[in-house]
Amino acid sequence: MSTDGAKNGSRWLPRLMGVLLLLMGLALLAGGIKLSQLGGSLYYLIAGIGFAVSGALLLAQRRLALGLYGLVLLGSTVWALLEVGLDWWQLVPRLAIWFAIGVVLLLPWARRPLTGPANKANTALLSLAVLASGACALGSQFTHPGEVFGELGRDNSEMGSAAPAMPDGDWQAYGRTEHGDRYSPLRQITPQNAYRLEEAWRIRTGDLPTDNDPVELTNENTPLKANGMLYACTAHSKVLALDPDTGAEIWRYDPQIKTPVGTFKGFAHMTCRGVSYYDENSYVSRDGSPAPKVSDAGQAVAQACPRRLYLPTADARLIAINADNGKVCEGFANQGAIDLTTGIGPFTAGGYYSTSPVAVTRSLVIIGGHVTDNESTNEPSGVIRAYDVHDGHLVWNWDSNNPDDTQPLAPGKTYSRNSANMWSLASVDEDLGMVYLPLGNQTPDQYGANRTPGAEKYSAGVVALDLATGKARWNYQFTHHDLWDMDVGSQPTLVHLKTKEGVKPAIIVPTKQGSLYVLDRRDGSPIVPIREIPVPQGAVKGDHTAPTQARSDLNLLGPDLTEQAMWGATPFDQMLCRIQFRELRYEGQYTPPSEQGSLVYPGNVGVFNWGSVSVDPVRQLLFTSPNYMAFVSKMVPREQVAAGSKRESETSGVQPNTGAPYAVIMHPFMSPLGVPCQAPAWGYVAAIDLFTNKVVWKRKNGTTRDSTPIPIGMPVGVPSMGGSIVTAGGVGFLSGTLDQYLRAYDVNNGKELWKARLPAGGQATPMTYTGKDGKQYVLIVAGGHGSLGTKMGDYIIAYKLAD
Repeated sequence: MSTDGAKNGSRWLPRLMGVLLLLMGLALLAGGIKLSQLGGSLYYLIAGIGFAVSGALLLAQRRLALGLYGLVLLGSTVWALLEVGLDWWQLVPRLAIWFAIGVVLLLPWARRPLTGPANKANTALLSLAVLASGACALGSQFTHPGEVFGELGRDNSEMGSAAPAMPDGDWQAYGRTEHGDRYSPLRQITPQNAYRLEEAWRIRTGDLPTDNDPVELTNENTPLKANGMLYACTAHSKVLALDPDTGAEIWRYDPQIKTPVGTFKGFAHMTCRGVSYYDENSYVSRDGSPAPKVSDAGQAVAQACPRRLYLPTADARLIAINADNGKVCEGFANQGAIDLTTGIGPFTAGGYYSTSPVAVTRSLVIIGGHVTDNESTNEPSGVIRAYDVHDGHLVWNWDSNNPDDTQPLAPGKTYSRNSANMWSLASVDEDLGMVYLPLGNQTPDQYGANRTPGAEKYSAGVVALDLATGKARWNYQFTHHDLWDMDVGSQPTLVHLKTKEGVKPAIIVPTKQGSLYVLDRRDGSPIVPIREIPVPQGAVKGDHTAPTQARSDLNLLGPDLTEQAMWGATPFDQMLCRIQFRELRYEGQYTPPSEQGSLVYPGNVGVFNWGSVSVDPVRQLLFTSPNYMAFVSKMVPREQVAAGSKRESETSGVQPNTGAPYAVIMHPFMSPLGVPCQAPAWGYVAAIDLFTNKVVWKRKNGTTRDSTPIPIGMPVGVPSMGGSIVTAGGVGFLSGTLDQYLRAYDVNNGKELWKARLPAGGQATPMTYTGKDGKQYVLIVAGGHGSLGTKMGDYIIAYKLAD
């Protein structure tokens, strides 16, 4: 029996749905054909046909459309489950739109105008499909893919901190001490009372981005607490001394940075991660040994500036400042400053300076430098220099291209060009007499045919230098013949570890590639096994690849990417991401760069970057925030590089590589809608038990609140750029996520205890200290990160427990 449908009913709804389904089906069909030609999933081709025919039937007002749509929706549900299981965030782009359309088609206003046989099978099939997809959505709310739940179960390991002593309430170095553990012995704030944290004070530095600045202007500063004051620096290298209880400004120093070209726009980036503190009296009672000999000029500096800050500026100076009053220590070097361009040779404005705090020892100030990536094959030296902490004279220099000659460079001479550099922070063990350098590689990053023997030996690893001579004591390379920008950006962490063979002085080096290398810092021998694994081969013409790469048994690597792991906000951009994936070269981690375009995962930002990790030496627990973001690199033969092509940043756009046969185009692996092509989560917080080297817990971290046009905080787990800290009270703090929050976590189980909304991006590492009032404070710089697109600002904010 047939029916003509509702004679007077409105037919606009089924027709509207018909048009939408027809268009969406045709779009899936077109993309599905392309994907199938690349060897990808046939789902989009088949579903495209089904949805398009369903749309045509709706336009024809045929009731059969309901049954056909239900069949395609049911098939889509089964396909989605087979691909990703009950993973909510992966089910959303696969099923959400089709589920919503199914619900609309079940409405009486959509069904009644339809004609055809008046049986209930079509409606029943559609109802079953909607219920099935809805049940999947419901079931996915009780699963936690990618997360690990557990508890450490101890507050003490019978181990103590081996870091240099200082007052418990101080934070005297970027990583609190030169061991870089980011651990505070303070314990007022605990998992039981962290919810009571409230803002104690906030100030604005007045240092905001200008039209004269580069895109990648960042506020990555971790202030110090020493000498009864807080010391912070801004992106334009200004230093502020603040009252720790109120934030009131005590003094301010402005180095008046300049550039010979009159603008900072050409800089790859501009930041000041911190200043370094030195107290003449801090070494008197440390070990009872006599103080090293000091020159007359050095003695004058010691008397005039007994407490000093060392400031690396964006115009390549190192300035000594009186920590008491903010005046320049005129007796240091040349009227208080060292010109770091001495011996460096020519470079473009912004192409050389130190973005990170110097390492300070009893007698030395040790500094590396930023060298712009992928600019040319004739960049400044990556030399590491050690200056006398008192009078600023050069004591030794270590250049990876000339590693055996550490005598101070003669006047008028220059260091080797284009040697591997250290742009991040060194760590120091004065008892062993060594400084540990996390090294980058010889630019350009993706083409290494012309690298020197020194670069091939020392780059992308850690090098231990003798403090007295600057000679290399040992080195361990983590990425051989690095073609993926896997420079070591994390400050190494020095800690004593309890092992089966007894207590060992260890160095933990987090890396972009996801491995945490744990070595005996006396000689560089592995404490946790490191395996050489075979990797994909086949570099561009003229280059080569290493046959194996080093992987630590302690790592936070995710699984290799697959087509099924592609994501998107909708089925359509997910399909386009699948097409992109199939068009790129990808054979797993360390897929070589190619003219075809290669997928780099983990990407240039890395699993770990300059934020490093924090380690509780008492609990023997490592607390961190790993990231998982893929990048694309495409090698472009020199003759094909368009005139006037410009880079967007050091990690995005056309990188010129002048002097090499290839430029490279780099960008994050994103969908046409601007969301990552790989499925979330993209960022976690995690803890590792250093007794067992196992992950205790791993939780998704952060929301999309500040990453989408609509400020909805979807808890997908977003990337973070900035470090964590951990306290004796059992609370860890982190603020680097793309959403603007400072968060507190229970380090025992990963539970989020508290969070505070920030007025700008918090891409910095927090710190904690004791105020003059005896209260524990937690402090963060919230100033944003230009290239990440977080909100810019100039805030320093402190929190403490409510009374």
